Amino acid sequence: MSATVSGALVGAVLAVSALLFGFWGFLLVALFMGIGALVGRVVSGSLDLRALANVFTGRRTS
Repeated sequence: MSATVSGALVGAVLAVSALLFGFWGFLLVALFMGIGALVGRVVSGSLDLRALANVFTGRRTS
């Protein structure tokens, strides 16, 4: 799936959630989509949580 199609799908999901659930439902859906994206990157190996934690704690620069 290309980045354009993925972006359009995310936009459609967020638009529908805003229409159905209002502002707070929209924010909750956006939050869960972000968490799901992070979990997907960790599982696929694209994101190293240990290195990310080191960057935020100041042990290593990005």
